[in-house]
Amino acid sequence: MFEQTTAIVDIGSNSVRLVVYAGSPRVPFVIFNEKVLAGLGEGLAKTGELTRQSQRRALAALRRFRILTQQMDVSDYRVVATAAVRDAANGPAFMDEVRAIGFEPEMLSGGEEAHMAGQGVLSAIPEADGVVGDLGGGSLELVDVAGGEIRRAVSLPLGVLRLAPWIAKGEAAFAKKVAMAIEEAGFTRQARKRPFFLVGGSWRALARIDIQLNGYPLPIIHHYSMRSERPAEIQLALQELERRKRKTPTPVTASRGPTLPTATLLLRQLVEELRPSHLVVSSFGIREGLLYDRLDADMRARDPLLEAAREAGRGLGRFAEHGALLDRWLAPVFDDEPDAARLRLAACMLADVAWQAHPDFRAERGVDMALHGNWVGIDGPGRVMMAQALHSNFGGGREFAEQDVAALCNPEELKRASDWGLAMRLGQRLSGGVAEGLALSTLSRTDGKLRLTLKNGSKDLYGEVVERRLSTLAAALGLQPEVSAG
Repeated sequence: MFEQTTAIVDIGSNSVRLVVYAGSPRVPFVIFNEKVLAGLGEGLAKTGELTRQSQRRALAALRRFRILTQQMDVSDYRVVATAAVRDAANGPAFMDEVRAIGFEPEMLSGGEEAHMAGQGVLSAIPEADGVVGDLGGGSLELVDVAGGEIRRAVSLPLGVLRLAPWIAKGEAAFAKKVAMAIEEAGFTRQARKRPFFLVGGSWRALARIDIQLNGYPLPIIHHYSMRSERPAEIQLALQELERRKRKTPTPVTASRGPTLPTATLLLRQLVEELRPSHLVVSSFGIREGLLYDRLDADMRARDPLLEAAREAGRGLGRFAEHGALLDRWLAPVFDDEPDAARLRLAACMLADVAWQAHPDFRAERGVDMALHGNWVGIDGPGRVMMAQALHSNFGGGREFAEQDVAALCNPEELKRASDWGLAMRLGQRLSGGVAEGLALSTLSRTDGKLRLTLKNGSKDLYGEVVERRLSTLAAALGLQPEVSAG
């Protein structure tokens, strides 16, 4: 069992979900995730109440979740209800039934829901500077974020389960409703020439479609970027598929299929009104925001990518994790800008994670971890640079097999990442993967030479394999290798 687990039970307008987290509080990883499409928001616009059928589905799921959290020994959890329960006339009665199960549910206000959605995006993309749009079944939350802070947050009744009556009146009437809602919320100019961050299952499904339509080589939804014109193009593609009576061109769950046309039309109208520079998908939203919101300022300030890489390095490495020491050891050889240096540090933290793999597949394991790991705070090109560094570190050479993915970076970026990997490989061999060897040596470049200095009588650490790796790195950097005793 994990030392500490935390659970969020999210009673949404479309789904009821249990997510159990463990690991670092800054970037907890998911150890259990289950949702049930209860559809609490269905029919709410017509009757103003939750249907009895949807309540039965939701309560059955919640009874199961209650048993699971007890069996998992999860004592730290939050149960929150959002737009459908909040707006329904019989919402309070439903909350009483949830309490009877043994949970203590909270009814989030629209402002609180929006705030938590914004916090979720900031937890995964700390540098976010734009407008967050969190689309659910019962509402759309808009949040202005910048400088690691939430500047404004509103909740609008524009969820995918509520829009059918307006769409039925025609696109012109629908566009007018969306424009009025945006104007009344004061968000008309908030996103001009700034990113619009997409949160919610329906918009993640659209991103999956866009990835396939574009032939994008890395099927990672988080931090995937789209041009502002793409919603209109996706809408045309979906209409053509409907005309031909064909299924969507990408694995989209059956539950999401019916909401895709509505989600696409809404996104298209939002782009028309907000005029963002581009669209960015965030896999983190309200649930992660609930966890992030309770952290202190020091914990929030930690880099999510580096925290996750440190956690992975600690769990998968042979010895006590020393990625930060390895990075400091090789840093004098490179003149990296801060963004690149951050990726280099993350790669160093993962420099020993593939040792349990067969030697012929260690490079492949490193590439897979960098490209497909559940990282946040990093985009596609950043993943590729980490993958190239780990590929070289584990002896795979300068080019990894997935050349279509490698094309996300330019040759200079790949060359730089490969050089990082060769330096990491040298440091790992010299030290045997432990700290003392690095502490007793320095690596530097000066006057056209790559100099390895061995201090305090540690010259016997310099063996044949170390010599070869020093020479390989020096050749890659266009330098001459040199060894000295300090």
